[in-house]
Amino acid sequence: MPGLAQEIVALPATVERQKLDDAWWTGPMMANSAATLPRGHALIETYVYDRINATSHGFGSLTYLLYGITDGVTLGVKPSFGFNAVKNGRDGSGVGFGDLTFSAQLRLTSFDAAKSIPAIAVSLQHSLPTGKHDRLGDRPGDGLGSGAHTTTLSLYAQHYFWLPNGRIFRARLNVSNAFSSKATLNDVSVYGTGDGFRGHAMPGGSFTIGLSGEYSLTRSWVLALDLIRNHEGPTRVAGFDIRDLADPLPVRYRSNVSTTFAIAPGVEYSWKANLGILFAARFIPKGRHNSASITPAVAINYVY
Repeated sequence: MPGLAQEIVALPATVERQKLDDAWWTGPMMANSAATLPRGHALIETYVYDRINATSHGFGSLTYLLYGITDGVTLGVKPSFGFNAVKNGRDGSGVGFGDLTFSAQLRLTSFDAAKSIPAIAVSLQHSLPTGKHDRLGDRPGDGLGSGAHTTTLSLYAQHYFWLPNGRIFRARLNVSNAFSSKATLNDVSVYGTGDGFRGHAMPGGSFTIGLSGEYSLTRSWVLALDLIRNHEGPTRVAGFDIRDLADPLPVRYRSNVSTTFAIAPGVEYSWKANLGILFAARFIPKGRHNSASITPAVAINYVY
């Protein structure tokens, strides 16, 4: 909508327009940036969160480690850790390693205020099944991985708007599609299988679209909001219950298609242009095939 963008950017002469370098950001909770890092620069951002639902607390951490190979290409790795506290069962045995994700982001365009051109980038991510997902015994809470290789292709866009009061409003759009390989399963697993099961799971693909907005209150303070819609296809599980080796029983089932909506308000504070903290929470209401959850999170963002 270039016409609308130009109308927003074009301010009355009496309004002092906030400069881009006078607005410091950490980024919202969910939406990724379309901007790539300058060559030789790095970003470290660590999230600590608690996913709360009716049956458990899923404590976890996720760290973005990104590096600018060139001005237009950023490579990264995202290690994750977690611990599950179960309300009506045994907690996880301790903090465990989750699936490990590698990423590559290619810049297609840079933001240009004069021409009202947003920053646009494509991203390719691949998650390795490093987290524990089966042979969980009497501690299903130890399950922190998917057991599958997952590839995600994303398109990111980011644009800056100057509001009538001269303050900057930053908007992001993320569109992602993910698909996974089969996961081999033995005994108790994150897919709901029990002791004696031998088989596999085929996770359903997912399509996610997210919008975010950030309003620069002052140079250091920012209000943020994410809106997310996620659609997941059915996961199929197939195999045998071999507890009776003479007569193994076939096991076959599939999950329901699930569509979830989430909202994630947040507040950002930056001590410096390259160092800030985010306080946010993601709210997912109960749906036809999903439970309600609340996920408060804190993140530290540092660029050098």
